[in-house]
Amino acid sequence: MNFNQLKNYFKREGKYGLAAFAIPFFIMMFVYLSLGIYWGSDRSVLASDAFSQFSNFHASFNNVLHGDQSIFYTWNASLGLNYWSLISYYLGGIFTPIVFFFNNENIPDALYLLTLIKIGSAGFAFWYYAKNTYKIPQWSHVTLSVSYALMSFITAHSELIMWLDIFMYLPLVILGINRVMDNGKSKLLFVSYLLLFISNFYFGFMIGIFSVCYFFARLATKPKEYKKAIVPYFITSILAGLSSMIMILPAFLDLKTNGETLSEMTKFKTEATAFWDIVIKNMVGVFDTTKYGSIPFIYVGLLPLIFCIFYFVTKKVKLTQKLAYGSIFVLLIASFYLEPLNLFWHGMHAPNMFLFRFSFLFSFLVVMLAGYGWEKFTKDDNGALVSIALILPILFVLAKLTAPKDSYEFATLTQLLVTILFVLLYLTAIIFFQLKKLSGKKLTIILLLMVSGEAFLNTSYMLNGILKDWNYASRSLYSEPYPNYKKLVDKADDANKDTFYRLESLAPISSNDSFNYGFSGVSMFSSIRNRHSSTFLNDLGYRSRGTSLNTRYQNNTLFMDSLVGIKHNISDQPVNKFGFESTGKAGKYQLYENEYAMPLGVLTNENLYKTKFPKNDNLGAQTALINQLSNYNDTYFSFTKPTLVDSKNTTIVYKENNRVSFKEIKPNIAKTIDYDIFVPAGNQAYLSLFPSDFSQIESSSATIRSQGTNYKSQINITGQYYNLGYFEKDSTLRFTLELYGTKDVDLIDPPVVLMDTNKYQSAMKEINNHGLDFKVSGRKATATVENPEDQVLMTTIPYDKGWTAKIDGQKVKTKDFKDAFLTFDVPKGKHTIALSFLPPGIIPGSLLFVFGIASFSGYYIFLTKRKK
Repeated sequence: MNFNQLKNYFKREGKYGLAAFAIPFFIMMFVYLSLGIYWGSDRSVLASDAFSQFSNFHASFNNVLHGDQSIFYTWNASLGLNYWSLISYYLGGIFTPIVFFFNNENIPDALYLLTLIKIGSAGFAFWYYAKNTYKIPQWSHVTLSVSYALMSFITAHSELIMWLDIFMYLPLVILGINRVMDNGKSKLLFVSYLLLFISNFYFGFMIGIFSVCYFFARLATKPKEYKKAIVPYFITSILAGLSSMIMILPAFLDLKTNGETLSEMTKFKTEATAFWDIVIKNMVGVFDTTKYGSIPFIYVGLLPLIFCIFYFVTKKVKLTQKLAYGSIFVLLIASFYLEPLNLFWHGMHAPNMFLFRFSFLFSFLVVMLAGYGWEKFTKDDNGALVSIALILPILFVLAKLTAPKDSYEFATLTQLLVTILFVLLYLTAIIFFQLKKLSGKKLTIILLLMVSGEAFLNTSYMLNGILKDWNYASRSLYSEPYPNYKKLVDKADDANKDTFYRLESLAPISSNDSFNYGFSGVSMFSSIRNRHSSTFLNDLGYRSRGTSLNTRYQNNTLFMDSLVGIKHNISDQPVNKFGFESTGKAGKYQLYENEYAMPLGVLTNENLYKTKFPKNDNLGAQTALINQLSNYNDTYFSFTKPTLVDSKNTTIVYKENNRVSFKEIKPNIAKTIDYDIFVPAGNQAYLSLFPSDFSQIESSSATIRSQGTNYKSQINITGQYYNLGYFEKDSTLRFTLELYGTKDVDLIDPPVVLMDTNKYQSAMKEINNHGLDFKVSGRKATATVENPEDQVLMTTIPYDKGWTAKIDGQKVKTKDFKDAFLTFDVPKGKHTIALSFLPPGIIPGSLLFVFGIASFSGYYIFLTKRKK
């Protein structure tokens, strides 16, 4: 295509595609601007999980692209993680590599740009689908595209950036099915399915199910004509699915083998849904919440809704078509209300907030059928369209007035009036067109302008809903600490060039800092995780309750610092821990080094596998592991009761079973309790805070003020041992416990735990005498060892079937310790040990990728030749 041809094509069609991309892009940009969000702004797009998860995961991908980390494995995630699996859920989109052009410090700008590009691309994709599907004016294709790209589901979840890719593929998949059925052309369907499944297997599953339903619905409209497409469709779909196994198979095996489980079905009807949901959620600007107790986001614009209803009302559409596509609506609506169907769409795994994640399919179906309805619309429609536009406001008013008073409070009178106003505007434009006061061309432009205005208003409501629900974090929270933080991480790297080490922060920016800054730690918040290792860490005091979405480093003992190899701490306050010495400073942060940190591996004996751990006793579990590795039989912890000295804004009620309740007197003021405690010389002291009921203290925080330090954490997320400091001499300490967030806090009556540092020092020295340093590079770790006898090597690498261990080049069998840590036997003598990781399933997945593409290429060539 030469320049003139390109110019002519743009004049003929390209400008419409550009508009379909640009209008959603700029509407989103201007709504962000109204909230004070723009390129380089102080307020960022980092709302909800975007701050703690997506920004850090994209920063880690940037590290991968710059050669600082393996694409298969990361050491920078809760001791270590299958990174390929993480990519399959969080980072698989084709636009993700754009982060290469950003520094990690500026990732908020990268996510801002990616959000706009992905929403614009959704508009462009739907325009491409529409122009190849509907026989309506070209600007009308753009109108439908704007509605699709700015549907409430997209804008209300716009902070969940890894979801946004799939909206580009959905219309292309449907167009691909149409081409297979109408023309026998399968290339678009294969490519769209493949990119969809590779981008996000989770939403790929939902769209896959929906597209199969769509195929059979369309087949039912013309069974004799379309039955010839059954074999081509399933061949194309299966080959695309096989090709996508390069991502899906490793992800599936990782989820299956590392402790992920399906949700139990405990109820028949979904929670919080009610009769008028479908009507209420089709009003302009209705945002309830994306947290718990929400109802589906299905709004896609009033004009598409009008034309969709018109599709089912007009006699110009065959009954078989109405029944076929209507059956999909029935299935989706039933899925909103029936928990078994709802759970099925989510892959039998109940979502944690952001509910009804498949509801965008309802919106797509509305706008898809709206295009077909628009095709049938003429100046003379027997008043059908006008009747619909008149009935809709009545329905909206009826829903608002007849609903129980305590329901739909989020749908305001203003939103109801705005909705009615837009319906009347559309009605006016349609009447003027039907009365021949308005040409078809002018009507098309006016509808585009009105739909764009409505989309702008609705998007503003959605983004303000996010602001209220989650808040858009200040850029300074993310970027300001970066230079000094990174400087200290680099300093720690320089001090440990030849050996592997771990680092953790006592002043965390988020729960996933290690991804961003490139250090190996304990903390992680991710849907992709090794639940076996996280569960064991929880047993050892690093809190990771329930499904282990969260694993946190804060508030554990010195023993666990050393056992998992935490050689360095970063803090903005003094680290009053035995064996930790300050080694550097940058800004308000200091770097500390732990003298007794264990290396990545330690040599022990077969009795390791016989170690018995007491249930629900993390100090007992620590003691058992320490004694096993050191070959000691000692007691390291003792307990004493602090003396209550004073309290402010607090009523203290002692209950049975050693429980105590701290009740606030005045609301929104911290509950403050002062204690005295005598600490014998040579002890590290901790206050143990353990909730008697975790569900009652979800928003409760605890601050410990001791010896000039002031550490705060959330009680139900971090560990229970709040550091009071190390005491070289006999001391009487006064410390303060400050509780905030809930009216009442019920705890086990808090004791002070004393850890004997002399015994700790002796045990850790003995363990480290048998320690084995590893050098880590990418997905590999190497070490040399000289054994006087056959031994077992226990590493603190999370056990995963993807690990291969070789001794002197010969593969040896790996074992798991408590399903959590990688271990294997090492014979006596001098040896070279090499560990390497490949995601389970990556090799067969890669072969299937090649096989699927090659097979489809052959199949496509065969079809082309047969047609010729």
